[in-house]
Amino acid sequence: MLLVLALAALLWGLGALMKAPRRARFVMIAILFGGVLLLQLVLPDGHPVRQATGESPALWLILGGFALIGVGYGQVLKRLRRRAEASEAPPAGATVGAFSETELNRYARHIVLREIGGPGQKRMKQARVLVIGAGGLGAPALQYLAAAGIGTIGVIDDDVVENANLQRQVIHRDRDIGMPKVFSAQAAMEAQNPAVIVRPYHRRLTGEIAADLFSDYDVILDGTDNFDTRYLSNATAVAAGKPLISGALSQWEGQLSVFDPAHSGPCYQCIFPEAPAPGLAPSCAEAGVIGPLPGVIGAMMAVEAIKVVTDAGAPLRGQMLIYDALYGETRTIRLKPRADCPVCGVTTRGQDPR
Repeated sequence: MLLVLALAALLWGLGALMKAPRRARFVMIAILFGGVLLLQLVLPDGHPVRQATGESPALWLILGGFALIGVGYGQVLKRLRRRAEASEAPPAGATVGAFSETELNRYARHIVLREIGGPGQKRMKQARVLVIGAGGLGAPALQYLAAAGIGTIGVIDDDVVENANLQRQVIHRDRDIGMPKVFSAQAAMEAQNPAVIVRPYHRRLTGEIAADLFSDYDVILDGTDNFDTRYLSNATAVAAGKPLISGALSQWEGQLSVFDPAHSGPCYQCIFPEAPAPGLAPSCAEAGVIGPLPGVIGAMMAVEAIKVVTDAGAPLRGQMLIYDALYGETRTIRLKPRADCPVCGVTTRGQDPR
């Protein structure tokens, strides 16, 4: 067997010296392999030539199988590279590098999806997504956005990691207790996918910074647990014409919607005109929440963001998905815009509500 391998190496080296194409050299090796395998199959046991070339065809069949697997894998990577790079020209001013071998391998299961493909994955690499809150909903959303290859991810939160968070906020670890959540999340996301850019903002979202912050991003995810921030996020997103993906939790139930009046449908304030009276909508700390529920809804928020970025399927615009974890039920309800909505209503814009 060593004799045949040495002969194969000699053929490869001679081909290289003669500047033969790699394809031609592979053909020569394949012919040598085929000849040796044929000898192993037709010559009787104990024949000197068969003894010199490995004694058994089984070894050569195994070797040939591994070689075919390697060649096939290389061809798959080449096809994925072509699909990933055969997208439309990027927008003016955009700077997008080609996918590395590592990225192609990592995102292969996205690229083979008909609804995403190479162009969709490239749009994800170009996309800028802002997540408000690095808590129960933000934690899984951030993890999956980073893993999926969203190119730039912003996260704003003024809180620090507490021991009580770790029951459900799975992006943080015990050693992160006392660390600002945005920096803990940044470390986890960059460890998961070094190819993404993470922008942490350790501060509370306020009216003074919201408009400028939102202008730097394409899609906004709201994972906060207070109505003041929700209404501010909604008003700013509507004014900027940015889609707002909103999730909410309570005990065993979660809800999710995409508020995007610029592309039809209501805004958040159309559905919730005013905050409930104190005590009617208790926080998770007051009412409790089952640990995996934020993971379910937060992961769904990441899916909706990917659908919006890649234009895949039908995002939950004008719909609200409600998930009841206690009884394993999911239902979707239709949402309608209000003409008198103070944020997005036609009367607010000075148009005839009819």
